[in-house]
Amino acid sequence: MKALERIFESLLWNSRFVVIFAVIACLFASFGIFYMTTVDAWSMLSHLISYASLDEASRLSERGTAITHVVEIIDGYLLATVLLIFSLGLYELFISKIEQAQHSEHSMKVLVIDSLDDLKARLAKVILMILIVRFFELALNIHSFQSGLDMVYFSGSVALIGLALYLSHAGEKH
Repeated sequence: MKALERIFESLLWNSRFVVIFAVIACLFASFGIFYMTTVDAWSMLSHLISYASLDEASRLSERGTAITHVVEIIDGYLLATVLLIFSLGLYELFISKIEQAQHSEHSMKVLVIDSLDDLKARLAKVILMILIVRFFELALNIHSFQSGLDMVYFSGSVALIGLALYLSHAGEKH
């Protein structure tokens, strides 16, 4: 009976290696999003070469478009970063500690994950930043408010974002 228990526990313990599929999938998805976002950034920059030769009205239109593209690029890189952190975190929690990260002379503490709560906290901060960038992108497209109540809603949204940032950083101190 003891031998059967040992075999079962060994099988159960080694089943954690199934997480490697999620690690690899998230890593490749991260690389894919980094690639797509870099192509988008390069495309945007190549379109801006002729910016100086445009007339003032065209520049104003191009500026708004460029700012929207920059926000989308930031959003893409943040999403790729979430996937990378998630991939590294899953690996460290379920498979093995990454020795290079432990002994690195670079300040890579954001990539060293000690617990599931640590991983969730790091992901939550990056996801919060993605939401803030998305809100900023939407705010850029607001050209006028229909009523005073719209302005109050917008101001309340900005205040709630500030509160979310404050609370996320206040949690770090504890």
